[in-house]
Amino acid sequence: MALLEDGGSEACTIAAVCERAQVAPRALYARVDTKEALFLAVYEHGIARLLADQEAFADAGRWAGLAPADLVRAAVAQVTGIFLRHERFLRAVVLVSAAHAEVRRRGSDHGRLLGDLFASVVLRVSDAVRHDDPEAAVRSCFGTVFATSVIRVAYGPGSATPAPVGDDAVVADLGETAVRYLLAGTGD
Repeated sequence: MALLEDGGSEACTIAAVCERAQVAPRALYARVDTKEALFLAVYEHGIARLLADQEAFADAGRWAGLAPADLVRAAVAQVTGIFLRHERFLRAVVLVSAAHAEVRRRGSDHGRLLGDLFASVVLRVSDAVRHDDPEAAVRSCFGTVFATSVIRVAYGPGSATPAPVGDDAVVADLGETAVRYLLAGTGD
């Protein structure tokens, strides 16, 4: 993981992994046949860490009793927090996905799963969502939060603004944007 996070997919070679792990190449070849298989194994290891982080969406107690605006802000913070906590891994993965069809496919699958988890939480307050189709609105909101998070981890905090914006400010701004879009600024 450190090789991928520090140097991208090109740094994740069998020789580099063997050197870092202080094992002979045959030990690694007993587990993977190619650099591609090694990279995908490292990718899945990183994704497993993200999936563990996403379990917060399944914790009903975490979301119970929250006012609609607070629930939306908390769900947005959970999504962006996952991206920020795994920024180094996700930067490498997002950047390689443009040229790597399998990583792009798997990443899309994981993104849809995260979207489903986000929607399952936010739709708990669907009666407060001020749109004809609350689910479509929540999915659209997730798309905005997801895309913003992807761009931020891939290109850095100053990539879309004249000056870099701190993580806390981005989380707060995305939360407020989501509340205003979904709840029409009611502050409920």
